[in-house]
Amino acid sequence: MITEFITGIRFLGRGFGYWKKRPGLMALGLVPAFIALALLAAAIVPLLLSLGAITDWMTPFADGWDPFWRSSLRAALGVIIAIAALILASVVFTALTLLIGDPFYQRIWRAVEQDLGGVVPDGDGGFLVALGESIRLVALGLLVAVLALLLGFIPVVGAVVATVTSVLLTGRLLARELTGRALNARDMTTYDRSQLFAAHRGRLLGFGAATQLCFMVPLGAVFIMPTAVAGATLLARDVLDRNTTAHA
Repeated sequence: MITEFITGIRFLGRGFGYWKKRPGLMALGLVPAFIALALLAAAIVPLLLSLGAITDWMTPFADGWDPFWRSSLRAALGVIIAIAALILASVVFTALTLLIGDPFYQRIWRAVEQDLGGVVPDGDGGFLVALGESIRLVALGLLVAVLALLLGFIPVVGAVVATVTSVLLTGRLLARELTGRALNARDMTTYDRSQLFAAHRGRLLGFGAATQLCFMVPLGAVFIMPTAVAGATLLARDVLDRNTTAHA
C-alpha cells in the first residue's frame, strides 16, 4: 500500500514534466484557474475575516467565562471552521476550474494521450457529464467538510485529525475528478471507474493527497492545476493499461 501511495505521488511529479514539453499549453491552463480563484476568494476572504464575529455568535454561553478559556475556545473553533471552509473551497475550486477551463484541459489531456501513444478517443464525455460530475464532487466535498468540522471537536487532537482525514478523503475525490477526462472519453461509468481503481487505491490516494497538499499552499491550486490534469491523465492511462494487460 505504501509503495502504491508513493507511486501515486510520482504521477503528479511526472505531470510537472509537461511544463518543459508543452509550456504554452500548460500556461493556458492557468487562465481558468485564476478566474476560479478570483470567484472563490470573493466568498472565502470575507468568511475568514468574519471568523471572530462568527465564533462569538456560536458561543454565547462562553461570554461569562475566564478570558483565557473564552478566547481559547473561540480560537480553536475558528481554526476548525477555517479548515472545513478551505477543504470545501479546494473541491469547489477544482470543479469550477475544470468546468470553466474545459477546452484548455481537453487539450492538455489529449496532448498527454498522444505522447503516450495508442488510440486516443475522439469523445470527451460532453459538457453535461462534466457538469454532473462537478456537482457530485461539490456535494461529496461538502460532506467531507462537515466531517472535518465534527472531527475538529475531538479534544486536543481534533484539528490534526480533521486535517489529515480531510486531506486523504478530499484528495481521493480530486483524483477521481481529475482522471475523469481520460475515462469519460472511453465512456466509463462511475461503477466502471470504481472497478478500475479497485486494485490501485493506493496510487489514486497518493496522487490525490499530493495534489490536495499542493492546493493548500497559497496560489498552489492555480499553478498546480495544469500539472494535476497532466499527471491524472498519466495515472489513468497507467491503470487502464495495467487493467488491459491483466485481462489479456
